[in-house]
Amino acid sequence: MSAVAEQLELIRRGADEILREEELVERLKEGRPLRIKAGFDPTAPDLHLGHTVLINKLRQFQDLGHEVMFLIGDFTGMIGDPTGKNVTRKPLTRDEIIENARTYEQQIYKILDPEKTLVMFNSSWMGEMSAADLVQLAAKHTVARMLEREDFHKRYCGGQAIAIHEFLYPLVQGYDSVAMKADVELGGTDQKFNLLVGRQLQETYGQKPQCVLTMPILEGLDGVQKMSKSLNNYIGIHEAPDAMFGKIMSISDELMWRYFELLSFRPWDEVKKLQQQVAEGLNPRDVKFQLAEELIARFHDAAAARQARESFVARFQRGALPDDMPEVELASEGGKLAIANLLKQAGLTASTSEALRMITQGAVKIDGDRIDDRALEVAAGTTGVYQVGKRRFARVTVK
Repeated sequence: MSAVAEQLELIRRGADEILREEELVERLKEGRPLRIKAGFDPTAPDLHLGHTVLINKLRQFQDLGHEVMFLIGDFTGMIGDPTGKNVTRKPLTRDEIIENARTYEQQIYKILDPEKTLVMFNSSWMGEMSAADLVQLAAKHTVARMLEREDFHKRYCGGQAIAIHEFLYPLVQGYDSVAMKADVELGGTDQKFNLLVGRQLQETYGQKPQCVLTMPILEGLDGVQKMSKSLNNYIGIHEAPDAMFGKIMSISDELMWRYFELLSFRPWDEVKKLQQQVAEGLNPRDVKFQLAEELIARFHDAAAARQARESFVARFQRGALPDDMPEVELASEGGKLAIANLLKQAGLTASTSEALRMITQGAVKIDGDRIDDRALEVAAGTTGVYQVGKRRFARVTVK
């Protein structure tokens, strides 16, 4: 097993918070494999890259020699997680949970090592609990503490209903840690309250309290809201390679580094070297190519990743689509041409004001990369495929 300092460096990567880090260090010094827990309610059949942030961290723990326990919340799924909700969440049926859980088991091994992963279901112990047992569990927490949770507090103060069974969710999640004897539990930043309930219950049951590691919520393609299927800003891990490649290439250059931090398995020193190269003039698009290929190879294979890159280049850099794309040559002013003037002169917008508006809306791309810099100036001697919206293309050479 790696030295404690080396392990801690990898564990910290991308993490939002470690509670308590000094306790984690003490456990790492014991030199034994730690029991690492992360729970997932099977609320939908398909996973997207946002879900994989936690799973990636589990894989890092595996690589460090620790024991990963992937908990499928088939019991808690029937309660419905109230985290972040302003209304009572509709619970899933047993049949829905079973079907979704089956697909989860298939998908997680795209990242986790099946030989080092213990898949568990919390119905294994909660299903055996009697009504009296559940009452005893409920007695170990207070309503006042529950109302400290932000979403419950807001709903209570706003006069919105909170069903009694919703209070059971943090208790059951916390009791899972007792049943699993977890050393460390992972969760999103929105799960912090529930994770701390696990610490409290372990102490109540005479166990050493687990360490808590929270991971950030991954932003979606828009770079603003969290990745979500309902917001249509997601990248599904089962999407076709070409679709995945195109979506990854559409993210902003700034968001690219966030994805490297939370989704890539590259050593952090390599990522920092890429950042330095971009600062020295390397086109961020070329770095984004590497990110896209890595992720597609993980969820498909290396050949599919290479083919997706070739298809993307053919479409957006060699002008394979559309076949009737106009070729335009424009004169620069002092060796540069403002992007708004370029789009107007190329016939892609009716005016410079429309060009600026389309840039603000994220509807302008150069060689497949979305741009957001309204002050961008294109240097003379460059040629690129410019796109406005879904249907307006032109290959423009600035002279």
